Formats: sequence, structure tokens, C-alpha cells
Amino acid sequence: MFHSRVLGALTGAAMALGMTGAASAAELRYAHVGAEGDIQTIFAAQAAEGIGSATNGEVTVNVYPASQLGGVAEMVDGVRMGSISLGHHDFASLARLVPEVAVFNAPFIYRDGAHALAATDPATSPALQAINEKLVAQGVRIIGRIYRGDRQISANFPVKSPADLAGKPFRAVPLELWVSMVKGFGAIPTPVEVAELPTALMTGVVVGQENPLTMIAANNLNEVQSHIAMTGHMRAVLAVFVNEDVWQGLTEEQRTAITKVLDDEAKKSLQMAQEGEAKLVEELKGRGMTIITEADGLDIAAFREKVNAQIAQDFPNFTPLIEQIAAIQ
Repeated sequence: MFHSRVLGALTGAAMALGMTGAASAAELRYAHVGAEGDIQTIFAAQAAEGIGSATNGEVTVNVYPASQLGGVAEMVDGVRMGSISLGHHDFASLARLVPEVAVFNAPFIYRDGAHALAATDPATSPALQAINEKLVAQGVRIIGRIYRGDRQISANFPVKSPADLAGKPFRAVPLELWVSMVKGFGAIPTPVEVAELPTALMTGVVVGQENPLTMIAANNLNEVQSHIAMTGHMRAVLAVFVNEDVWQGLTEEQRTAITKVLDDEAKKSLQMAQEGEAKLVEELKGRGMTIITEADGLDIAAFREKVNAQIAQDFPNFTPLIEQIAAIQ
């Protein structure tokens, strides 16, 4: 089965590469790890359909969701080698190819969702274009992005400033960037895998965590957490990336059509995320959670100042890129 899957992957890459002339046909294999119903899964399905229409059927995109072609590392390797044509995941998933690309996942880097899309636009963002040049040298090119939603803080007490979390154990995703951010929150970073999170919150191993509202609702964290602080500290944007040889094997008209479809779908993903968050706020209120916003005294500026200082200390090479991103309108 493994051999047949690899053979199928290589055949798909060969079809994507074996093209001549303006009317060349291509079959692209698009892999991702998103589950059914997630914004990223809807994005991939709609992008595949749109690309087929925009290229008059010359480019066919077959989507393999839910880790069908492997986990994140396998998917990134597959795209780099060409056995998978394209895929999507957090920008940081490409950091082992080019470490600085993780900056696009940094906290408090975007003013709002629209700024996040502008800063990650491969056609116009100077910061992304500079990093893309390095990625291309590794055989991968970012050609689009997906807006997945904002991450918020939950706790079993009101959180309005970093002082409220001072010295308290707070769940950190087991990655360096997250550990640094939680230090900036004023808390003690405590790595907990997501599967163990409800138990860790219930038993007091950690007193709080941060995630998009979709995850908080889906995992019923309202049963072990009473408050949500709408910090929006991370605006989750995923990179859509393609094998460079596959990309160069397409005609210029096909590349233009694909990037237009991906850009249109990125804007739709932002709208979907924003509308979904508004509904989730009301749903979580209905489940008994208290939602804290700036109108209730949430000091987002204090969080931003402390977290930015910690990130600058721990990731000094991010600083020029963060300044470049901040200047994007």
C-alpha cells in the first residue's frame, strides 16, 4: 500500500510537470491536515473547484484532507520533493527550510485580519517576498494564504492584564514561539499537549490556556474555564505553498489564474472567520462563560508591550521583519 501511494504521488507530480504549450493539462495533488468542517478544509475544496473553472479545466486539483498523505512534516517534505504538488499549514511549518518564515505566526504582529492578509500576500508583501526567495531555493514557494481565526485567552478567573497571570501556570503549546509568548503574558509556561488540556485545566496543573474560540467550544472548555479575554494575540494565518518545479511547469496564464483564485478564497476565509467568531461569542456566553473585551477593562496594549518585548529578546532576528510587516498598510 505504501509503495502504491508513493507511486501514485510520483505519477501525480509527473503529470503536473509533463506539460507543453498554452493548453497543457495538469493534475495537482493538494494535501493538508485539516478536518472536515474547518475553514481550511472548506478553503481547499473551494480553491480546487475555482482553479478548475478559472483554467477552463486545464488544471485539475485533487484535494487530500485530514492527513491522508501524511502529517505536517511528511506533507512539507512531499511538496519540497514534488511527490505532493501543493499543501497548506502554519507558516512555522516551513521554518526548518527557512527559520525566519515563523515570524508570520508571531503574536501581536498584525493590527487586524485585513492587515494579516495584506502582510502575507505573496504578490505585494515585501517581507514575504524576501522570505519566498529563500524558500524557492529550497524548492518551495508560498502562493496563497488562509485566515483561520484569532486566538484568545481563557482562564478560571478574570484576566484583564499580564499582572492577573503573574506567576501562574499557563498552558503553552510545546513550541519555542509559544513558550516565549506565555512568558510575555506574565505566566509560567507549562507545556501541555492538546489531548491532555481539559484534564490539566480541571486538575489545576494549568489555570488557563489560549486557542481560537472554535477549539474552546468544540472541546467544551467552558466546563473547566469560566472567562475568556478577547486578546486576539495571534491571528492564525496559514500558508499555501507549492513545489517550485511544478509551479514553473505551469503556463503563465495558469499561474495567474491560480493566484487570483487563492487570493479570492483568502478574502472569503477572513469573512468566514469573523462571522464565525461573532456567533461563537454568543454561544459561549450561553454556556455560562464571561467574555472580557476592552470595554470591560481588558488592557490589550499591556499584553502587546510585554509579549513584544519577550519575543524581541528571544527571537532577535525577527525584529527587522516585524518592522517591515508593521509598515504594510
